[in-house]
Amino acid sequence: MGIACGPINSGLPKDIVQQLMAAERAPIQKMEARKANIQAKKELVNELNRLTTEVRDIVASNNNRIGFSELKVLTNDDLAKVSVDKNVAVPGVHTMEIVKLAQKSSAMSVGLADKDKTYLGVGYFQYELPSGETRKIYVDRDHATLTGLATLINQNQQLGLRASIINDGTGSKTPWRLIVTMEETGEENKIHFPKFYLVDGEEDFYLDQEREAHNGVIKVDGFEIQVPGNTVTNVIPGATIELQKAAPGQEFSITISEDQAQITDKVKNIYDKVNNVLRFIRDQNNLDETVDTTKTLGGDILLQNIESQIRGAMFQEIQTDYGKHRISEIGVNFQKDGLLKFDTDKFNRLANENYRMVSQIFTGTYDENNHKIQGHLDHLAEVLNRILRFPDGMLASRRRNLDSNINQIDQQIANRQRHLEQKEAMLKDKFARLEQTISQLQAQNTGANALASNAPKLIPQ
Repeated sequence: MGIACGPINSGLPKDIVQQLMAAERAPIQKMEARKANIQAKKELVNELNRLTTEVRDIVASNNNRIGFSELKVLTNDDLAKVSVDKNVAVPGVHTMEIVKLAQKSSAMSVGLADKDKTYLGVGYFQYELPSGETRKIYVDRDHATLTGLATLINQNQQLGLRASIINDGTGSKTPWRLIVTMEETGEENKIHFPKFYLVDGEEDFYLDQEREAHNGVIKVDGFEIQVPGNTVTNVIPGATIELQKAAPGQEFSITISEDQAQITDKVKNIYDKVNNVLRFIRDQNNLDETVDTTKTLGGDILLQNIESQIRGAMFQEIQTDYGKHRISEIGVNFQKDGLLKFDTDKFNRLANENYRMVSQIFTGTYDENNHKIQGHLDHLAEVLNRILRFPDGMLASRRRNLDSNINQIDQQIANRQRHLEQKEAMLKDKFARLEQTISQLQAQNTGANALASNAPKLIPQ
């Protein structure tokens, strides 16, 4: 009777190493999920930082008297256009009369039959600059026409002259004329106009009409002033006046005043941006059973501290030249939803009644020793700077803490990954040796079975 040995095998699945390693990687997946939650919180902190920075920037540009103010001008636009620089100008009313506009030196030539064909000859023309320097311009055959002369003048940027060709509209046989004009107005820019020395021309060419430059004359608050140009910048501080036309004897007013509409829009914009921060905090704290709190800032002490400090700045009492006041008195109050409401009607009414007081509530004032007494925007700026200060402000510290947590998890994942790579290599080696051993046993089993089948049968005696 033969010896029967069945086939030997490990009975293990082919992907056993992958299955074992998948189980070992479960902790890494948990760490990556935790890292994703921290990154989500960091993104929220970054958004809060952006919103708070917007508030700080608009406060910083308005927390002084000049930055807070906006000016407007009322005048007679037919006679003069006026713009103001709010950094220099001050509110006030001025009277003005435009007696005479400043004028440029100019001259017009005799008429010619054609601007492009009438040959004027070759040679040169010369004239004297306002500085006393004499210049010559040479004329060749290619420029010996009205058009050519105008081109030579306009191409020379140092002359300070401009040339143009006109048809005088008289209907005569010689309507085409050259006009040369000095670029600058005023008596200091008087010039002696060119004398033309041209030979072999078809026509005798010269300038036969001239208009001399002169200063403008205006009256400001009753005092007569000569001005070299028609853009006047030095008679009313911070005002640029563009004279449009002369009107001797016609006096008009230039009124510079606070632009209440722009100031109101500016204040509204400030508190809209403050509300963006408060709304972000409110939305983060509105938690219910559907919110994944591991990915939000809900209930975070950071939000409580920021909201508390902003609220504190809103309730700060401000010393003005008109006593102590709070911004709630001029139309800025908290609502039940935790956001600020800006009452524009109340603000405008009080600003119209006493703009100086309203301005001081926002931007502060100075005592008799010229020491700054802080206004509401100064207090708000201090709070925002504490929140945003780098590297130790609230938001910077929180971002640094979150970055540290992310880096720690990254290190843990890297360490765990190296450990798993080593373990995977060990398991692969271990199961390879096992398969080799099993293979050897299988070979031995096959040999034993072969021997058994070839063995001689025993005959019983």
